[in-house]
Amino acid sequence: MSTKPLPLPTPDTAGFFEAVDGGELKVPRCRECGHFFLYPRAYCPKCMSGQVALEPVCGVATLESYVVNHRAAPGFEGEVPYVVALVRLAEGPRLLAVVTGAGEAGSGLVIDGELEVVFEQRGERKVVGFRPRKGEG
Repeated sequence: MSTKPLPLPTPDTAGFFEAVDGGELKVPRCRECGHFFLYPRAYCPKCMSGQVALEPVCGVATLESYVVNHRAAPGFEGEVPYVVALVRLAEGPRLLAVVTGAGEAGSGLVIDGELEVVFEQRGERKVVGFRPRKGEG
């Protein structure tokens, strides 16, 4: 069985991944227009300002779409089926992530249902994932 992949930070994403490794979700926010965005980069995609800083977010998200993957990507061979989802953070940005704790093959997931962030330890790093919030799904 192969090892699950790990993110390879770039200069623009290093701070984001350092926060994740510390168990905190921080997202870039423009200090000029207030826009939260992902992926991390040096300039705001809305107003092009370079006044960008990472800010902690609440870790709550809404499930927008998902797929139940029955063909394992390298490193996930022992985990099929698993759920890969498009989620929207409460602050606005969207991201793709694995969703855990959703019942057999995602049977407990509901579009527009609330999710909460979880951090999966992978060796020396952590990665962002989500699970249904208590009382959801």
